[in-house]
Amino acid sequence: MAKVVRVKSVLNKLKSQDDWFLLDYTVNPFMGCALNCTYCYIHGSKYGGEDTSVLQVKTNAPEVLYKQLKNRARNGEYGFIGLGTSTDPYPPLEEEQELTRELLKIMYRFKFPVHVSTKSTLILRDLELLKKMDEKAILPTNLKGKLGHGVIVSFSFSTVDHQLASIFESGASTVEERLETMQMFSDEGFLVGANLMPVLPFLSDSETKLDEMISKVKEYGGEYVLIAGLTLFGDKPSDCKVRYYETLEKYFPDLVPQTRRLMGNSFAPSRKYQYDLWKLSEKLAKKHNIRTRISSE
Repeated sequence: MAKVVRVKSVLNKLKSQDDWFLLDYTVNPFMGCALNCTYCYIHGSKYGGEDTSVLQVKTNAPEVLYKQLKNRARNGEYGFIGLGTSTDPYPPLEEEQELTRELLKIMYRFKFPVHVSTKSTLILRDLELLKKMDEKAILPTNLKGKLGHGVIVSFSFSTVDHQLASIFESGASTVEERLETMQMFSDEGFLVGANLMPVLPFLSDSETKLDEMISKVKEYGGEYVLIAGLTLFGDKPSDCKVRYYETLEKYFPDLVPQTRRLMGNSFAPSRKYQYDLWKLSEKLAKKHNIRTRISSE
């Protein structure tokens, strides 16, 4: 289900460059997300808008972005634009709407670099356009001579277990499809990697499971892994906190008490858990000779 909305602005300027994703701006063609992953933070947080159950199409986004990027380019305010920060830019509807594609064309027109994050193979449609962007984009001053790419492509996974993925991210392309698409982009010379986020407590966050995930990313051409734990928000029926526990109750009831203890009264796991996850991630990344940062410097 989708509805059309008109917006006054589509380009969001961050206060400072994001260290992890290297973003200076974000653009989201849609509000809500058609992939509907159980754990997604847009359900029950400010990023999803008032109603995340309906995909809202920002129908005038191209004309708005054109004006905004024209002004930024005139002033030399170049920086990476994050496409897919609060909604996947390649929902099924995009195949016919081509809204994301139109926005990419405008970014290319004004030579802005882009970091695309997705769980969809539909990004393959735009491979040639992204290749042109990769070659022509003007990098922000602090990344010139360090990155060597005007396009970054990140494929998102919470698990590489097919059964788990079918439960928690049923609207996404399959694990194998995402990995194969990552390999295709790697073969074409793109800077590619994986957002392993969130890893799922007691399901995909163990050393064995993380080792498998990082190994797969490396095998399929990934140059980096960005790893983070689960966050849960909201108490309404459609909020991710409620949805996630309902899913656990249905498929993994034994994990409900453990997960509740881990999360406590917070939206995120304990600091110790997060520190241990970071240490384990660094250890396994070193084992597989893969970065835990996008840039090698």
